[in-house]
Amino acid sequence: MNKPTVVSGIRPTGYLHLGNYFGAVQNFLKMQDDFNCYFFIADIHSLTTHPTPENLQSGVRQVLAEYLACGIDPEKSTIFIQSDVPEVSELYALLNMNAYLGELERTTSFKDKARQNPDNVNAGLLTYPVLMAADIIIHKAHFVPVGKDQEQNLEMARKFAKRFNRMYKCDVFPIPRPYTFGGGDMIKVPGLDGSGKMGKSEGNAINLYEDPKSIRKKVMRAVTDAGPTEMNQEKPEVIQNLFTLMDIVSTPDTVAHFDELYNKCEIRYGDMKKQLAEDIIAYTAPIRERIIDILKDDAYLAKVAKLGADKARESAVQTLQEVKDVIGFKKLF
Repeated sequence: MNKPTVVSGIRPTGYLHLGNYFGAVQNFLKMQDDFNCYFFIADIHSLTTHPTPENLQSGVRQVLAEYLACGIDPEKSTIFIQSDVPEVSELYALLNMNAYLGELERTTSFKDKARQNPDNVNAGLLTYPVLMAADIIIHKAHFVPVGKDQEQNLEMARKFAKRFNRMYKCDVFPIPRPYTFGGGDMIKVPGLDGSGKMGKSEGNAINLYEDPKSIRKKVMRAVTDAGPTEMNQEKPEVIQNLFTLMDIVSTPDTVAHFDELYNKCEIRYGDMKKQLAEDIIAYTAPIRERIIDILKDDAYLAKVAKLGADKARESAVQTLQEVKDVIGFKKLF
């Protein structure tokens, strides 16, 4: 029986952080045996906001090493670089012919990015959902793990797949569905700025590649308050965020110790932060060491990238040919 196909991509515009690891990568590891997984590094997507990157190649190389260091297995999953599969760009061009200006302009991600970068409202930013659709449906994905910020773009991918099937009276594309991990598996990692989730662009993240000195400095700057004034009072968000981080990386007795101190109005946030920083360092150290080792091995990285490109292109070439046959492209000479 064929395994259902899952597709997920990440832009190489920064290091993977604790939020990526606990919110996504750990779940990817669990999926490798039960799904046909395609995990790609979205270097073309990154050009929408970083059109002249000085370090595109190093960013791609870093994320590839980080995926491998976290345990994604190139023998079980297809790990590839988006630009190594030119068929994606060709399908993107074909899908653009059936994507309409009004629906693209209404997407929340386009409006947000246009507001944030008024001097760089490029056509790629506008058609970002079309490229995302091409990434997904070229492998005939059944599921796409998405966060809240990408739900609308996945809905657009579903729309484009349905539209193509309807326009050409075919069933080339399965309609991809969002894959939401069970409540027990879903971890929202808070940032160090007191609110919201950890994110690359928010400047509130601890990276998997972060050195101990930097981790200590970031954690010690984390937002806190003046401290509890009543026994067993409810923790405000900024303090609960620190306890949530500690829940993820520290031992249960450590968490219980600081929770008791808080409830007794005896907590010293400086002591808690020092403990949290050391626990994060202890947790990330093995991953960081693997990243460093893998980054030294250019031959291995090249081998993984080629293996992934070959596997991804095998799937993409077949789908693209089906699409061209359906549309009516024929060799005349």
